[in-house]
Amino acid sequence: MNKRQPVHSLKTGAKVLLSSVFGPYAQDDEYGSREINPMELYQNQVTRVQGVFSLRMFHRSFGLMLIQANIDNPCTLLDFPSIERFVEEIRDNSYDIVGISSIIVNVGKVKKMCELVRMYQPRATIVVGGHISNKRDINKIIDADYIVKGDGIKWFRRFLGQDEKAPIRHPLAYSGFETRSMGIALKGKPGDTAAILLPSVGCPMGCNFCSTSALFGGKGKFINFYETGDELFSVMCQLEEKLKVRSFFTMDENFLLHRKRALRLIDLMEKHNKAWSLYVFSSAQALQSYTIEQLVRLGVSWVWMGLEGEDSQYGKLKGIDTHSLVRSLQSHGIRVLGSSIIGMENHTPENIDRVIDYAISHNTDFHQFMLYTPVPGTPLYDKHLKEGTLLSESEFPLADAHGQYRFNYRHKHIKGGEEEQFLLNAFQRDFEVNGPSVGRLTRTGLKGWQRYKKHPDKRIRNRFTWENRYLRSTYAGVVWAMKKWYVADRHMEEKMDSFLHELYKEFGWKTKIIANLAGRYIYRSLKKEEKRLAHGWTYEPSSFYEKNRAALALEETDPARMKLENLRVRWVTCEPAPELGLLPR
Repeated sequence: MNKRQPVHSLKTGAKVLLSSVFGPYAQDDEYGSREINPMELYQNQVTRVQGVFSLRMFHRSFGLMLIQANIDNPCTLLDFPSIERFVEEIRDNSYDIVGISSIIVNVGKVKKMCELVRMYQPRATIVVGGHISNKRDINKIIDADYIVKGDGIKWFRRFLGQDEKAPIRHPLAYSGFETRSMGIALKGKPGDTAAILLPSVGCPMGCNFCSTSALFGGKGKFINFYETGDELFSVMCQLEEKLKVRSFFTMDENFLLHRKRALRLIDLMEKHNKAWSLYVFSSAQALQSYTIEQLVRLGVSWVWMGLEGEDSQYGKLKGIDTHSLVRSLQSHGIRVLGSSIIGMENHTPENIDRVIDYAISHNTDFHQFMLYTPVPGTPLYDKHLKEGTLLSESEFPLADAHGQYRFNYRHKHIKGGEEEQFLLNAFQRDFEVNGPSVGRLTRTGLKGWQRYKKHPDKRIRNRFTWENRYLRSTYAGVVWAMKKWYVADRHMEEKMDSFLHELYKEFGWKTKIIANLAGRYIYRSLKKEEKRLAHGWTYEPSSFYEKNRAALALEETDPARMKLENLRVRWVTCEPAPELGLLPR
């Protein structure tokens, strides 16, 4: 971003189009999409080899949604368009500014989109942001007017002559969509999917491989959209009311690190009897700073935690027994997604099996494995650049440097090509030893239910009852189907049989009947999904086309162009705290 940022001549009158990169995504193409790198976080990095049991879902482009919600200009958002749909939008409509967000591996798509904008909207200003801005020479690859690194809300407000310090309006959105597992689309009831909650961006821990930390300033730097627990509680109340939710996927790199805000949130949740569930990212160090009682009172029911690897030098893990921590959390019904790195400096072909065994011995509910990848903008990248160990882009294309394939540098001990199999071995062994993640999270849910079903605090009982409401029915059927699926695997079949009897013992004969009936249906779905996947079936996200209030008001002068079935206004304001009497109690 320029030190002296210009202001667009039209200011609030400028018409803005925001877009993510075009699809399809889960297939190899000339623009950098890769079959191995789908637009599905879990299938890509977590449940990658779990086949029919993999958790499949998509997530919106929340950064673009934040920008749209926080500028006063007429603004249209295209999320996951096809290239044809993107061309249609810029061919048939006039825009003064086109903003594109992307990660680095999609640089080829951004390059193409910029070329298309120049062709159809030659007078439009092109603004590119997201992780792609971490690449130092990106301006030499794509034809954009501005490359924005960091806080896109503040940048756009400045560029459009608006108050950059105005309160942040929060997008109104669910955390995921088109969720499915075992061949079944999990549509559910209103509120079954968590709302997305965006308190902060960046991470002060500043791990040397972290692209997100680098994007927002690096070690010690972050941006709080909501400084206080009161502000955050206000937003959560409105999300609860408008989306009919009681769970929140908290998209914050280290939510629990902001201790004062979290403790104030506990006070407000208790005062207003909110039995909410929070899904959070947290370092082990931050987790250890709370008592288990505080985590339960806060409603933490799922945590994504970096385990990195045995003997790692990261301060966030110093002196912490991660095995004990994981077991403790799970015993209180808190599901854990552990994250481990393959290919750190001390990893060799001789010790890699021990590295993998250490990771899977945590028996987390989910486990992410990633290659130790120097991403542009990070200290790790700078280190390899200085040492001359990076592979050139002609040797290794940017589109392949996504952490799920190969190293983009020369590792001291692991020969190029070996790492791919090591990574797959990690996923496969975790799956073989610990079983499908859907079974693991069900077991953790049962532990939480058994511990807290008679808790003296009604609010806490209420939360655990709600979180585990499908244990006696749907999830019992899931375990029944998994037992039948693993009929040829004695170890896993016995594991599922034992768990199934635990559910019968806890919930009685009705659950036994339901499990048998639901299990048969789920098993048939598993077999159908197995055939689809065997024939190369891939999933792609639906496209979204959304306009804010200013864009809707502008189009009211031309009713023929109105597309009412597609238009949405999706944000909430940050109002005063509820104890002032301005929010529902």
